[in-house]
Amino acid sequence: MAAVPSRQLKQFLLGAPLGVCAIGVGFLAQSFRPAPPIPDDRVLDALLPAVTEPAKDQAVEERRLEAIEARRAEPAPSAPGLPDGAATLVEPAPGQSVALEIRVALLRQVGQPSLTATGPWTLRSSDGDVLLQGAAQTPLALAALPAGANGLWLSTTAGSALLVNGQAYEGRIRLLRTGDGLTPVNHLPLERYLMSVVGAEMPSSWSIQALKAQAVAARSYALAHMARPADPHWHLGDTTRWQAYRGLASVTDRTAEAVRRTDGLILSYQGGIVESLYAANSQITVEAHGHLGASMSQEGAQELALSGLTYNQILGRYYQGASLARLQIGAKN
Repeated sequence: MAAVPSRQLKQFLLGAPLGVCAIGVGFLAQSFRPAPPIPDDRVLDALLPAVTEPAKDQAVEERRLEAIEARRAEPAPSAPGLPDGAATLVEPAPGQSVALEIRVALLRQVGQPSLTATGPWTLRSSDGDVLLQGAAQTPLALAALPAGANGLWLSTTAGSALLVNGQAYEGRIRLLRTGDGLTPVNHLPLERYLMSVVGAEMPSSWSIQALKAQAVAARSYALAHMARPADPHWHLGDTTRWQAYRGLASVTDRTAEAVRRTDGLILSYQGGIVESLYAANSQITVEAHGHLGASMSQEGAQELALSGLTYNQILGRYYQGASLARLQIGAKN
């Protein structure tokens, strides 16, 4: 996918039913044909942290995930301005938000990155012991890292950002040793991650309806990778192989608004997650993955928004046959 420019090619994935205790996905067949379901226990294991964390954190995450289910809404009849077979996707009823943590490998920062924070920072071992501490803007000396230590945690105070090669990130960063040095893995809330993705994938000055459509597509893509991680230690990367992610640099008030106003909404087909294909324009969607079926043109989404279509009409235009589902706690189908 390196030949495809940023914001272009994304993959498409379908799966097992969304329901209490698990989120399942499988691989694409033509025109929304789902693959055989993945057993719930395997999917649940994939969603839980793949790295050793304090037991109390695991218990909290398990309780959170055990209560997840998705309330789905069926597609509505075709609306004016939409082609035959397309529909306004009905929003499911609101519910309590689901707090999930996503793990993003900062593959553009692999090697010997400069590490610091805008506030006081702490480096802990995988067991939680404090190894190093520093003041704001004080670099972490890589030479001071314990020999052979792996899976170290870098954190800072609330309201401050971690800096990796000068780029700001929120949440925590786990440092994994690789053959080329260190791979930083950013752990942060899913919804905060999406605020960055939307701004990296679309200009934040675009219509709020286009940004909301992008937020739903990006959330579906992320959830599919949380259920089927790319690596035992992280769900997906930050390069053009996945979704564009630039940390706090691409978060704006408008991208945050688009994510908040679509809180928990994903694309679903027959109860499974749709890992949404999308590309910068219609030419790329046709050339790169038109044979796969559903795909959203980002420029086309903006044009539709400017013509008066809402985000759920835009999604209905590009993902015909899909419906909206909302991840939430304590929902009833």
